[in-house]
Amino acid sequence: MDSSEQLSLAEKVISPEKAFNNIILHINGAKTDLTPYYYSENAILFNNDCLDILSRVPENSIDMIFADPPYMLSNNGFTCKNGRMVTVNKGEWDKSKGFEEDTLFHDTWIQAARRVLKPEGTIWISGTYHSIYQCGYLLQKNGFHILNDIVWFKSNASPNLSCRFFTASHETLLWAKKEKKARHTFNYGEMKNGYFPEDKLKKENTQMRSVWSIPAPKNSEKEFGKHPTQKPLDLLLRIIKASTHDGALILDPFNGGGTSGIAAKLAGNRFYIGIEIDAGYCELSAKKFEKFYRKVLNENNI
Repeated sequence: MDSSEQLSLAEKVISPEKAFNNIILHINGAKTDLTPYYYSENAILFNNDCLDILSRVPENSIDMIFADPPYMLSNNGFTCKNGRMVTVNKGEWDKSKGFEEDTLFHDTWIQAARRVLKPEGTIWISGTYHSIYQCGYLLQKNGFHILNDIVWFKSNASPNLSCRFFTASHETLLWAKKEKKARHTFNYGEMKNGYFPEDKLKKENTQMRSVWSIPAPKNSEKEFGKHPTQKPLDLLLRIIKASTHDGALILDPFNGGGTSGIAAKLAGNRFYIGIEIDAGYCELSAKKFEKFYRKVLNENNI
């Protein structure tokens, strides 16, 4: 029995807290000078390249991955935001290197993500048509089984300035499991009967469908600043509640502004590993984590 099999067997008899701490020790143990940017009892954030950290995470140890990889849209174009013309450039991390290199980038991180997922684990990938079809192809190429494609409808989407094509008003989320025959987590009852006031398309006590109408992030979610591709907290919370159980270990290789880490805490007893290459967005996430986690502790008199 190899080390990854031993870890998987041990996690079945130890607490989720111990499993989370074992993974952190495994990551840090591989490199003594690896210092987390933020650390709490159930969340950790690394300011590193995601491939570096993923290579240190034990095999078959993560329950769910949410990934919002770069869309490669920083091409010196313009868009409309709050009635003003603004550049689409987001940073060097979002610049395309050409179809072949972009595809190789997605293929590499998807392979790394597959290695760390448990056999019954699932992955969510968010994207627009600029990247999501590459990711969908590569999921299947690497042995994943696609469960759903979700349309996240943006009722307040920005208009397009060229007036030469339809106005983009949605993003696509792909949900896939590592092993086709493994039994993945889907909290059907909670999705059918839960309370979703933000979604005007969800009818009470009916099956959750694959088109979700969720507004853009609220102003309160941008208190310390915002990430250019920031997702609404309601979206991440629904994803985590739908596809994880109490005690789940969740990993985000493109942490961005940290919304997935906040959602993991809001969902209940979940554990979060975030990876973000940009120190500025790590600082933004850390401020949000610190305030939110402190608020939770105060509310529970801990």
